[in-house]
Amino acid sequence: MTNEHLLIEKLGPVLSLTLNRPESLNAFSPEMILGLKDALRNAQNDEDVQVIILSGSGRSFSAGGDVKNMGQAKGVQVYEHIGKLNELILLMKETEKPIIAAVHGFAAGAGFNLALACDLIVAADDSKFALSFSQVGLISDGGGSYHLPRLIGPHLAKQFFFTAEPITAERLYQLGVINFLFPLEKLQEETTKLALKLAHGAGKAFGKQKKLVDQAFTSTLEEILEQERLIQVLMVETEDHQEGITAFKEKRKPVFKGK
Repeated sequence: MTNEHLLIEKLGPVLSLTLNRPESLNAFSPEMILGLKDALRNAQNDEDVQVIILSGSGRSFSAGGDVKNMGQAKGVQVYEHIGKLNELILLMKETEKPIIAAVHGFAAGAGFNLALACDLIVAADDSKFALSFSQVGLISDGGGSYHLPRLIGPHLAKQFFFTAEPITAERLYQLGVINFLFPLEKLQEETTKLALKLAHGAGKAFGKQKKLVDQAFTSTLEEILEQERLIQVLMVETEDHQEGITAFKEKRKPVFKGK
């Protein structure tokens, strides 16, 4: 199944979403954002899908906003466009399935922020990142102002926002922003391997754990403790929990179904 600006492919329990505007380094378009939103909604309701991979076609992951169209849009158009982008970012956080960004080439501006909104980032070791908004007199959008300071602290985040300096994948790996680094020729293979490993894990637990970790930044300890208690009541009734206990007693590897 394809969309002009988004390639969609199911690889067993893994859903692959590929940004597909290679001629513009996969700069965002309304069609691309809409396609991503529809694909995520469908994935959330598809029990066969356990993990989602987000990548880019051609030479790069994504250049973010389409620079060619900048300077022409009026305030109301920008307001509407960013509103749709915001809906996508929120939907990514609400989707109770792991989303892995597979980054190669360049991830700039909102393209970088799209990767930050994913749950894990796997990157080619020669890839580069930049928050280039200030170079065109803009601020970060797509949730970068929220995600990046929580990962690296406010001072370093401000440095990257202010200077728009290119950041190597190695540096972001050392800072804990990127989870795994691989040579470009191994990126797809290793990302798929990771996705399949997660897809055969305890999917229900992954989804709930994702939400708890995200909520931890805006909740008190008491609130998280109570959420853990309430969710655990539900988790002990799942098929995955029963399978995990049975497999432990039988000294074998569990066969989870995400149920």
